Amino acid sequence: MSSRSPRASRSRRFTMAGIGLALAGFVTWFAVGQLHLAGAEEIVLSQGKPVTASSVEGRAFPAEAAVDGDTKTRWSSAFADPQWLQVDLGAPTAIERVELTWERAAAKAFEIQVSADAQNWTSVYQTTTGKGGTESHTVNTTGRYVRMYGTARTGAYGYSLFEFQVFGKATGSGAPPATTSPTTTPAGPTASASPSTRPSASASPSASTSAPSGGTNPAGYVMAPNPMTNVKPSHAVPPNKGGFHEFQANCSVSRTNVGDDPIVFPKLPGASHLHTFMGNTTTNANSTVESLSKGQTTCKAKGDLSAYWMPTLFNGDTAVNPEGLQTIYYKTGVTDYRSVRAFPKGLRFVVGNAKNTDADKFLAATEEGFECGDSYKNKNIPQTCSSERSVKLNIRYQAPSCWDGIHLDSPDHQSHMAYPIDTHTASGLVCPDDHPVAVPKLEFKMAWPVNGNMSKVHFASGAGPTFHYDFFNGWDDRTLAAMVNGCIVAARQCDAQGHDGRDDQQPAPYVLNKDYLLP
Repeated sequence: MSSRSPRASRSRRFTMAGIGLALAGFVTWFAVGQLHLAGAEEIVLSQGKPVTASSVEGRAFPAEAAVDGDTKTRWSSAFADPQWLQVDLGAPTAIERVELTWERAAAKAFEIQVSADAQNWTSVYQTTTGKGGTESHTVNTTGRYVRMYGTARTGAYGYSLFEFQVFGKATGSGAPPATTSPTTTPAGPTASASPSTRPSASASPSASTSAPSGGTNPAGYVMAPNPMTNVKPSHAVPPNKGGFHEFQANCSVSRTNVGDDPIVFPKLPGASHLHTFMGNTTTNANSTVESLSKGQTTCKAKGDLSAYWMPTLFNGDTAVNPEGLQTIYYKTGVTDYRSVRAFPKGLRFVVGNAKNTDADKFLAATEEGFECGDSYKNKNIPQTCSSERSVKLNIRYQAPSCWDGIHLDSPDHQSHMAYPIDTHTASGLVCPDDHPVAVPKLEFKMAWPVNGNMSKVHFASGAGPTFHYDFFNGWDDRTLAAMVNGCIVAARQCDAQGHDGRDDQQPAPYVLNKDYLLP
């Protein structure tokens, strides 16, 4: 019998080992190669990035919902053309394609545009036959900002995107030039940014994004021309801290059943639910500080050219307006009433939430909830109410009274304002450090002539807890300062003329003359 030599056996083992090493090397090469190939695959560049929009239908449908990676949330615009949504990739980036996942409210005609500065736009895709659903468009271009610019909707609603995704290679991959003939397009309407893009309220003006011409910066903030950055909240304990420190603005309805909202939907007439306006007689979707200053007022004080508005109240299909002069209190919201300052010209904000479903949260911001006859502290509009002729539905709803000192408006129209904090000390209510400037606390005291069966009474925005109101300051600066100093800071309880009937002084002082003008 023959037998294999030890050398032959060792040679065979070495050969098998060599094959094994070769196979291992191939597997390693293949795996590494696959990882390398995987690194070349496209990635989503837009998810979680800062995003702005021309408008939002409401706070439930913010711009950032289109880049959050969640197909159950969505951005929805106002019901008007044109509208746009843009995402900031942070730096010039190679872009391969854009994918849009539409809700039923889609675009029939729209463009995909790119820009290096969010001012000058180049169209890299356009259509007039959009069908909605999920659309994927190859663009092969470079840009920092990417925008969907819609010019015609598929229906009567707005534009609504579950997701707006921009795809490209990982950092370092090159980008070929755009293959679509470029069409330069001017910037769209004024941005209304999502809350996720806002900087800290305590940031200095230099830390915020610079505002372009017109005063509104890309993040949706409106900068105050004279920011107050050196104010600290007052913890001082004043005399007479438990007394009244207020004056009234008595104003009647100027316009009603109008779907305008110059704060939430600027320059988009009819885009909002129906509102009832008081104060300035010119208030509309295009209102600005300059236009308000040229108007007249339904308020007693002639220097109060401010715009006040709220959702219209309906009884069934019939609009119900507050009758006669309504009361808007200007009070102190902090314990040290001496620290309260006049609103800066152009300050604007929204109080409450048109999409609110939290009745307890709504009740907490009111004095007595919905009042009707002998019924108080109602979280919602009561179903029934005394049918006596004198009985009306009442609400007293209070605004935040601490300003960040920097912005006249913010993307959500609320973040630049804050409610005071209870220190649970002798200092009482104090403004937070990031909103240090104490300003008057507005309190809408509205009364609608409805009673009896209230089952069909509702606001244009919905049920009772959706009640909210808007304020756009147009006061003459000297008149407002005189009323604040002569009534709030002076610890007096004044009417719309700046007169306190309880004064012991003879004769009691008036801030305004008999014509409700500053002397």
